Amino acid sequence: MDKTIIEELLGNKFGKARENVMLNKYTTFNIGGPADILVEPETEEQISSLVKFCNEKEIPLTVIGKGSNLLIKDKGIRGVVIALRENFSDITVDGNIVTAQAGASLRNTSIKSFENNLTGMEAVSGIPGSVGGAIIMNAGAYGTEMKDIVKSVRCMHRDGEIVEYTNEEMDFSYRHSLASENEYVVISTSFELKEGNKEEIYAAFEDFDYKRSSRQPLDRHSAGSTFKRPEGHYASKLIDDAGLRGFTIDKAQVSEKHCGFLINIDDATCENMLTLIKEVQKRIKDDFGVTLETEVKIIGE
Repeated sequence: MDKTIIEELLGNKFGKARENVMLNKYTTFNIGGPADILVEPETEEQISSLVKFCNEKEIPLTVIGKGSNLLIKDKGIRGVVIALRENFSDITVDGNIVTAQAGASLRNTSIKSFENNLTGMEAVSGIPGSVGGAIIMNAGAYGTEMKDIVKSVRCMHRDGEIVEYTNEEMDFSYRHSLASENEYVVISTSFELKEGNKEEIYAAFEDFDYKRSSRQPLDRHSAGSTFKRPEGHYASKLIDDAGLRGFTIDKAQVSEKHCGFLINIDDATCENMLTLIKEVQKRIKDDFGVTLETEVKIIGE
């Protein structure tokens, strides 16, 4: 990038901006090389201005949230990375409608709904990602997906224009949405929930929390379920049946607690994790004739 462009980006008019930021701290895998420029905007106007600026200057642009479904390669990401996290995480409640900015965590959004006696988000409350990331991949857990509770989503197109889409227009399906298909930036989401009994809501919330903590390696660096659910099968069972529970390559491992999770046991590189992913895919294909597709998004160079 041209020096004057870098200076303009670092001038903080688009939000807090820094050079050569290691992205491992921006993913739950704790893996990832540097971003040329990392920007953390606080307003829609800053995001829109930055998108338009990058388009005008032909600068590659990548948007990340909590990084809970992200594997970033060891050489990092060129151009500008926009991080929508705590810097863009307001949550408001109006009757039975909860509206959250893209950087709000799904957990905090859920808890805000519970505090207002609203039911519907108990099952998804433990998903570790941001609202924006959850919408992009139609995240779900224990029988509830985003498509079941979303009223509308405000998305920014890659030209900086913001458009609001209804639930139907978002074209939600398994790990897919209109936003993922068109690489839109999710700005905010309104969830339509129902009034409920606070005690019952919190009891369900705690029950789902216990199920997650007892079955998943939440104390280790991972990106949740690494593979999509293959039709007619469960990825974790296939991996377990192939004898891969605890299988390790360098510092990357198939979790002994839940075979659907690949974990970073000690400063694993992206290369370690990709090698493990490919080996698991090969073994499942060889043993069962089933192709495992990654659910985790792999980006960078």
